[in-house]
Amino acid sequence: MNFTYPKNEKLKSKITIGLLFTEGKSVAKYPLRLVYNTGTFGEGEKIKIGVSVSKKYFKKAVDRNYFKRVLRETYRLNKHLLLDNLDQPYSFMLFYQCKDRLTFEEINIKTVQLFEKFALQIKKEEEQSK
Repeated sequence: MNFTYPKNEKLKSKITIGLLFTEGKSVAKYPLRLVYNTGTFGEGEKIKIGVSVSKKYFKKAVDRNYFKRVLRETYRLNKHLLLDNLDQPYSFMLFYQCKDRLTFEEINIKTVQLFEKFALQIKKEEEQSK
């Protein structure tokens, strides 16, 4: 199992991020929301992910950066749940959407639940398209 978050998995393209907000679909598990869209990337790249924490809920950059670090870490530890269920490339944005200051363990549990919910939604979409 490869528990890394390499540079080629980081979502940086403004065009791809724009497509996520205009054409992307969403799945949520309080306090997290995952927006996803299919995309085409370089060879061997199956996934691109970015994280965001709202300035509305956390005014200080220190607090936003802390929660972004936690989100990246929970993704890194649980990305196998996403990769096991993907058969085409996807781009993701992971959002922390509340004022509550959850612990790392709580956020990690919610991330696992969110990724499992995403996997179920993808399976439903594939069945409907057949």
